[in-house]
Amino acid sequence: MARLLGVDIPNNKKIAYALTAIYGIGISSGKKICKAANVDPDKKTADLDEKEFAAIREAASKYTIEGDLRRDVAMNIKQLMEINCYRGIRHKKGLPVRGQRTKTNARTRKGPRKTIANKKQETK
Repeated sequence: MARLLGVDIPNNKKIAYALTAIYGIGISSGKKICKAANVDPDKKTADLDEKEFAAIREAASKYTIEGDLRRDVAMNIKQLMEINCYRGIRHKKGLPVRGQRTKTNARTRKGPRKTIANKKQETK
């Protein structure tokens, strides 16, 4: 595995797709980085030489990635919670933030079901 910007990226993938192993870089950003570095996006990671890696490293350094991006996202959520806006309240309560229904779904955010004693489930 090649190491780029502190992250191991897979050798067996095309470089544009292998860059998506870095948090904050998706497919379109990976293609833009390859274009800025003058590297063929269809080239495999294992086939790149040091000069191409250096060009990719320089082009990718312009993006906010990994720890900095995670910190920014966490600070944005914290700010929403501090000002008590609707989205911040939903974050505090552990409920879906983006308008999803909660009566039947939302198990990812709400966690496993909590059974209530002596209450039978009514069938419809």
